[in-house]
Amino acid sequence: MIKRKQDTVLKVAEEASLMDFLMSKMGGMARSSVKQLLGQRRVKVGNAIQTRHDFALNAGDVVTVSSGRGNSQLNHPKLKIVYEDDDLIVVNKQPGLLTVAATPGSSETTAYSILRAYVKRQNARAGIFVVHRLDRETSGLLVFARSQELQHYMREYWRELVTERTYIALAEGVLEPREGKITTWLTEDKRNAVVYSSPVDDGGDIAITNYKTLRVSQMTNDQLPMTNKCYSLVELHLETGRTNQIRVHLASKGCPVVGDRKYGHGNESSPIDRLCLHAKVLAFIHPVTEKTVRFESPVPKEFNRVLM
Repeated sequence: MIKRKQDTVLKVAEEASLMDFLMSKMGGMARSSVKQLLGQRRVKVGNAIQTRHDFALNAGDVVTVSSGRGNSQLNHPKLKIVYEDDDLIVVNKQPGLLTVAATPGSSETTAYSILRAYVKRQNARAGIFVVHRLDRETSGLLVFARSQELQHYMREYWRELVTERTYIALAEGVLEPREGKITTWLTEDKRNAVVYSSPVDDGGDIAITNYKTLRVSQMTNDQLPMTNKCYSLVELHLETGRTNQIRVHLASKGCPVVGDRKYGHGNESSPIDRLCLHAKVLAFIHPVTEKTVRFESPVPKEFNRVLM
């Protein structure tokens, strides 16, 4: 990676926290000044921006401090950057936000439009490219590429690159058995925007979901006036990544995702106003560094509130 001349490039000789390392190497810089550098996103470890003062450095790491004004920050209630380097941006998306516009030319705010504005504030010629998508009402982790070449590569080799993909769902009722594997064949009706599931090979795409029930709760009318239903918190690991796979699979077991208007009962069965599906963990082989990177997003508080 080519560095700008005004950047300060420092090589780490021994293990240390990022704060201690910068305080020792930046001419006796005060702790508050180091925090300001980090807050302004002016520090990189390797090629990734780092904002945590307690980040653990290893011998051989390269720390770069920009003497410029730093990168612009992303401040949006529906989207937060959890990782960023010269090749990729990983974000945590809130429900209610599309990944990309459903129709060309739409003026609707999407994860893509927010990130596009963000990267162009840094560089007017910069671009951002969608690698995969989450449904509008699904929250959690999303990856975007900084070049079209990288986007094409990651899309083509997505199955080989992804090493872990875990979702958390709040489901109606109790899955039986409590832990297992769902295998069906899915066929997408694009005209009606719905996916159909078959337990036998009917020419559709095979879809495999591993699930484990983490917790079951029976609510009372006093606790949640809207319902006295039983709910399950379910962890799901995808072996395939088909459109609406988790939503269709849980519905096929008679336990649709809470708040699912398409495959379940929508708000009629939901104590909270959202589809209760969250992309919690995403790990993949970085296509440039070839190292595995892993990201985790906390389970939404409202899921746990239903189970209290």
